[in-house]
Formats: sequence, C-alpha cells, structure tokens
Amino acid sequence: MLVFSILASLVVAAACPHAGNYLIINDPLEQSDAILVLAGAHAERWLEAVDLYRERIAPQIVLSPGIIEPAEVRVRAMGIRFPAEAELAAEAMVQLGVPRSTITILPASVDNTADEAALTRALALDRGWTSLVVVTSKYHTRRTRYAFARAFRNTPVQVRIRGSRHDAPSPSDWWKHRADLRYVVSEIQKLVAYRLGLDR
Repeated sequence: MLVFSILASLVVAAACPHAGNYLIINDPLEQSDAILVLAGAHAERWLEAVDLYRERIAPQIVLSPGIIEPAEVRVRAMGIRFPAEAELAAEAMVQLGVPRSTITILPASVDNTADEAALTRALALDRGWTSLVVVTSKYHTRRTRYAFARAFRNTPVQVRIRGSRHDAPSPSDWWKHRADLRYVVSEIQKLVAYRLGLDR
C-alpha cells in the first residue's frame, strides 16, 4: 500500500499544476429521467440537484445513502429516531420546494462510488430509465465518469456527469490550498486504483 501511495503521489507531482483541472469534467446537460446525488458531501451535491430539478432537467431525484454504520442500524432497532444523512438531505430539499414523492433514497449502504454505480444501475433498469444525471463534487467527476461508464456498459442508459456549482475548488493552484491538496491527491490515488482494478 505504501508503494502504491508513493506511486500515486509521483503521478500527481508529475501532472502538477494540471492535476486539479484534469480531475474536473462536466457533460452537457439534456433532459433526463432522473438526477442521482452521490454521497460524500453535506450540502453542495444535493443543492445542485435542487437547482437542476428547478431547471426541469429531470423529474426525479435519487439520493445515495452512503455508508450506513452497523451502530446506526442498532440505534434505530432500539427505537431511537436517528435520521440518516440522506434523510436529512431529503427533508431539506422538501423545504426548498421539491416534492417528497419525487425523491428516492437508494435502499442499501454503499461503501464507494463503484457500489453507488452498481446500485443505481439496478434501479435505472428496473424503472426503465434511459438517461441519468449524476451529481458530485467537481474533483470527483472524472472518477465518477469512469465508475458509471463501467457499470452502465451494455445498457440503454445514458449517464451524464455534473460537478456541483456549489463546490468551489481552486484547480489552477490546488497545491496552495489544504482542502484542495488533500482532495486532489486522494482522487488521483483512487483513480489509479480504479484503472488497476483495485476498487472492489
């Protein structure tokens, strides 16, 4: 693992200063069947979904639940109300005018982007969707495209990737900002892992 981290860090260093811009992609938006919001951010991703819903890009929003810890399940089994992050997001979206009937929360805990893509694939095929907008943070968009292109291969579903407008990275000088530095180095490492088939 140490060797892999060193290798990924060398790749980042060699790509500097373009690594930040390399990670960010945005597909042209078209009318779609649903908007999927990936887990991993408190508000920036689902806020983008609200904007897209208001812009009539899609009539349905799907929220990823992210990782559900065993302790969370245990707490709820004790009868304690402990809303999951996706449930809190759904409540906030309703307050912003999105009908609750248009929001779906994926039914299982997901550990990574590949899991989110696989679970979404099953939902999309079950509902007969042919187009999907996937919303995430900007530095996460390239890896998201790779994961979803792989998961949706040989399906009729067209997937478009969207970085949230509420995410404000500094890709041109990412190494000067602590948050950007952490995110870019992490994403490059994970992208290399995906390319090597080590993400499962």
